[in-house]
Amino acid sequence: MSKIVLITGATSGFGEAMALNYAEAGYKTIITGRRKDRLETLAARLKTEFNTISLILSYDVQNKEESFQAIESIPEEWRAIDVLINNAGLAAGRDYFDEASLSDWETMIDTNVKGLIYTTKAVLPYMIARQKGHIINIGSTAGKEVYEKGNAYCATKFAVNALSQSMRIDLLRHKIKVTCINPGAAETEFSLVRFKGDAEQAAKVYEGYQAMTADDIAKIALYCSSLPSHLCINDLVVTSLAQANSFYTYKGA
Repeated sequence: MSKIVLITGATSGFGEAMALNYAEAGYKTIITGRRKDRLETLAARLKTEFNTISLILSYDVQNKEESFQAIESIPEEWRAIDVLINNAGLAAGRDYFDEASLSDWETMIDTNVKGLIYTTKAVLPYMIARQKGHIINIGSTAGKEVYEKGNAYCATKFAVNALSQSMRIDLLRHKIKVTCINPGAAETEFSLVRFKGDAEQAAKVYEGYQAMTADDIAKIALYCSSLPSHLCINDLVVTSLAQANSFYTYKGA
């Protein structure tokens, strides 16, 4: 019987790449996001390329009621969720603390922290009933070191790190795996969103070196969830060769 993966934020970037990689590996996919048209396009692609079926859940992870209603609406035959990937997240703005937008901060907290909590809490009863499952939270190197103008974004990713550690401890008795993957710079829509559509500024983030891709992170997630049942990667930091951590990136010729 095919395994089932639920991926939040599957409309682009890491989430879309994860859907493709898991479908290729034989998983049935539950794909979520706010842009239903993109989810429908992705579901059609998964069917065409990998002959796999998908369940679309279009909702905003920031909204508690929507999140629980969406997960509770999952048909019985889809509830045996083997892997939950909390991928939905964003950075909004990069400004000094005293100059940053409170609205940006609230959006990041509501998405990166509260959104992760809502979806996980809604999915957990299905995993607990089976006494098995794997939760993969997408953190960041920004959750390991705070950098200038990172403020609230770094805080949300430190929270993801802390939540992952506490989930790992609290869910031991249910035999549920928890992994936090912390990527460095990867060339996706991330910087375009952060800089609010400024393509020139976003492009500068990736100039002078080979950044990671969404597909790189997707393959790492798939590897983490492909290990034997008695093994669990708890915490994983991954960067491109040129990036040592949040501070040091070698942009050579």
